[in-house]
Amino acid sequence: MALPREERERFLAEPHIGALSVDSGSEGRGPLSVPIWYQYQPGANLWVLTGRDSRKAELVAAAGRFTMLVERLQPSVRYVSVEGPVVGTVPATKDDLREVAARYLRADKVAPYVDEAWTAHGEQVVIHMHPEHWLSSDLGSF
Repeated sequence: MALPREERERFLAEPHIGALSVDSGSEGRGPLSVPIWYQYQPGANLWVLTGRDSRKAELVAAAGRFTMLVERLQPSVRYVSVEGPVVGTVPATKDDLREVAARYLRADKVAPYVDEAWTAHGEQVVIHMHPEHWLSSDLGSF
């Protein structure tokens, strides 16, 4: 059963691990699909933070769009997939990293993670995507 708009947006706003997919640009190969943290607020653009020179960032820039899939298995099997154009790529700030880390880590782990990741991961960018095409379903519990 497809989810109503408000419910799918609320589900996407929860802190799931996303699966980002983007055209690999290679004939005979499928898309690049990788797990990633993301940020989303209902009605807004979705964004991810990644290495400025990463393969993922290069492929997203070349394709101009990507897909994000999030799912859960309990208490019911539910997923939301959203695809759309990139509407902006900007240098990441330490506040961006802190914001996305706070969605996924315990409060006492955020500052140490941010301090380590800010220096260890190199230059980062924030890629904003405008959700254009949605697929969603709640398959109930099994």
